[in-house]
Amino acid sequence: MSVSVANLTLDPPVLLAPLAGITDLPFRQLVARFGAGLVVSEMVASQEMVQAKPGVREKAELGYGEQATSIQIAGRDATWMARAAAMVEENGAQIIDINMGCPAKKVTGGLSGSALMKDLDHALTLIEAVVSAVSVPVTLKCRLGWDDGQINAPELAARAEQAGVQMVTIHGRTRCQFYKGRADWTAIRAVKEAVSIPVIANGDIVDAASARAALKASGADGVMVGRGAQGAPWRLAEIAHALGQGPAPDIPQGADLAAMILDHYDAMIAFYGEALGNRTARKHLGWYMDASGTPPGLRRMVLTEADPAKVRALIAEIPARQSEAA
Repeated sequence: MSVSVANLTLDPPVLLAPLAGITDLPFRQLVARFGAGLVVSEMVASQEMVQAKPGVREKAELGYGEQATSIQIAGRDATWMARAAAMVEENGAQIIDINMGCPAKKVTGGLSGSALMKDLDHALTLIEAVVSAVSVPVTLKCRLGWDDGQINAPELAARAEQAGVQMVTIHGRTRCQFYKGRADWTAIRAVKEAVSIPVIANGDIVDAASARAALKASGADGVMVGRGAQGAPWRLAEIAHALGQGPAPDIPQGADLAAMILDHYDAMIAFYGEALGNRTARKHLGWYMDASGTPPGLRRMVLTEADPAKVRALIAEIPARQSEAA
């Protein structure tokens, strides 16, 4: 069980979803160390990428020698999309993913993301421009459609395949659902039946049980995990093992968990700098502490401390304070 995209083999077929403000280089590297078939960058706005808007190019940062990484680009203009795609290919991206699934109003209001599913002809001009601009595989991520009256993911996927897209990932909701209700994995099956390229199921896949259910309902070739990996960078490897794809990950506990958290924190400080890195790391630190049952008082101290040296010292206390709470 693996997924082939051009000359690349994504094994295991368990992929990390692009998550705004989360799947930066330090987190992608951490997830990849545990095991993942592919990790995807947070969405990069194509025009801002080319124009070097502060903070945008960092989202597409690959890191030296990184493997199995896809950079996701978004936009509404074919020229900017093509230029951004060429730029990230030159920087070493192995796969370029096109975002046609983001439901955020600030994205769809600019006629990008899932708003493109309202105009498939225009969507295809972007796909064709990106495919023509690069030699690496191009993939597509979208939703089922704009709303319940416009379920057109099968048509978009089929036309995208004809234009040269080599894999599609479908989030099992419409744009107008945002993240409400439950992902409809069964509806993804129509996309699978419409194309011959690999189809990846996404939405509400957070553990082995949901991964199995999504694969069974959709007939998809693999799964993409987003929120399920928050605070659990080993989750993708855990799911892959449950699906019979690879060894069980060594999930850190106690002092080992604190050491992993410290490594992640230090990587974020190195990547962003002290002030921004400390602020950006707080969401991850919060998820780690929530999952491990860190006492509220210590949690609050970690998330409000501005001095990285003091944050490190507080993180080191987590195992002992957990034992006290227990």
